[in-house]
Amino acid sequence: MTARSQKYWTGDVSKLLRVRDGFRLSKVDPDATPGYGRSKKHAADDLVEGATQLEGLQEQLYAQSTRGAGDAVLLVLQAMDTAGKGGIIRHVVGAVDPQGVALAAFKKPTSEELAHDFLWRVGKRVPAPGRIGVFDRSHYEDVLIGRVRSLAPADEIERRYGAINDFEKRLADAGVRIVKVMLHISSDEQKARLMDRLTRPDKNWKYNPADVDERALWSQYMDAYQTVFERTSTEWAPWHVVPANRKWYARLAVQHLLLEALEGIGPSWPAADFDVAAERKRLAAT
Repeated sequence: MTARSQKYWTGDVSKLLRVRDGFRLSKVDPDATPGYGRSKKHAADDLVEGATQLEGLQEQLYAQSTRGAGDAVLLVLQAMDTAGKGGIIRHVVGAVDPQGVALAAFKKPTSEELAHDFLWRVGKRVPAPGRIGVFDRSHYEDVLIGRVRSLAPADEIERRYGAINDFEKRLADAGVRIVKVMLHISSDEQKARLMDRLTRPDKNWKYNPADVDERALWSQYMDAYQTVFERTSTEWAPWHVVPANRKWYARLAVQHLLLEALEGIGPSWPAADFDVAAERKRLAAT
């Protein structure tokens, strides 16, 4: 942990939010703000300050990739509908140069994708060196919706947990820092956010009647998430569960996790591969 990413935190947020042995999703308070001792009033300023740090670190990450460094960051975002994934992408990831971001939103598989293993389409969207990749929903849909909606046989769902761990281990070994986040909101908060979409004409377009059908399966989804955490929170790709009833906290927490990942890589400006003094003289002479 470095001082920059820890400046306004009263505790180590990464450790506080990390899924470890004995973790129970049912024990997480979606209203909580673990590790952050300031109020919503200060959160906006802190987010701006963190955004400046994030932008600078990502630029260094990209710069060193032009000299052959293979490091990248992958943010995996999972959540129930309305939990705030879009806000994370806009207000956190959106702070960096768009050229340094690779965003992938995995929707219902196409017929071509269904003809391959479930990880086939995911492997093609892994971020290139120097970039922050974001999976807005991800390969975990195949063991979440896949399990709850019985879209695959039980033995296939079981196989996928191991396949995911192997896939993520290969990414980590290749220099990809994986930040896996589940934004955790309460059922009541989701209901309020869905009602807001129905109440405001400017948000009607966001409403999907199918969301109500999914709400009816809330407990099954929570069980499916619990199994995901137990089976796929690994040393090389741990899960972090972020309380998300307070959007401002969720954004700060995810920003912190990204800053920590980048600081762990420690990107730096690459040295010039030409004679700087000579080029100054040449330029001055033009």
